[in-house]
Amino acid sequence: MKNNVLIFGDSYSTFEGYVPDGYAIYYSENENPETDVRNVKETWWYQVIQEKNFNLILNNSWSGSTISYTGYDNVDCSKSSSFIYRLKQLIESDFFVKNRIDKVFVFGGTNDNWSNAPLGEMKYSDWENDELYSVLPAICYFLNLLKKTLPHADIYCLINTELKPEITSCMKKACEKYGTTPITFSHIDKSYGHPTVQGMKDIKEAILKVMNK
Repeated sequence: MKNNVLIFGDSYSTFEGYVPDGYAIYYSENENPETDVRNVKETWWYQVIQEKNFNLILNNSWSGSTISYTGYDNVDCSKSSSFIYRLKQLIESDFFVKNRIDKVFVFGGTNDNWSNAPLGEMKYSDWENDELYSVLPAICYFLNLLKKTLPHADIYCLINTELKPEITSCMKKACEKYGTTPITFSHIDKSYGHPTVQGMKDIKEAILKVMNK
């Protein structure tokens, strides 16, 4: 039986036609002066899925999205693009009742970093809604809710290069606390802050190295 995969991501994991309708995308087949990725087969996730013979159930990736409820320019994303809201939407729509999920790849935190959203303090339980507008408690909340929703799935938290040390540290500690696997990248080839074709390979190779251990 093939492993069923769910992806939660931002621009790094988008590709036109492969994310839900209405979600902002970054990568597509159109000419983009910022990146040389033109084909879905060049994306990190497509390569991982092909090489491991997985079955992609949903790529829930939204370009520019934050894990926390604070978006760019302090926009409130508590009922739109945030990772937390999108996970809650899936839970409420019975997605996890209708679909068996074996592997989850979470690739976020980059926009929480770039948007200069408030960091807040790490907190492992009893979150107040207001705290989810800060990055560190939001990361903990999201990974906790994901693990509670999918206690038997393998959850991989992909940690980008060039993040604030507080965000990197929080992701690693939260993974340890909630029993998920961190994959910390040491190098990703990028153009304008986004993976190139080579960068996508860098991501894929780092993921497979951990998964094949």
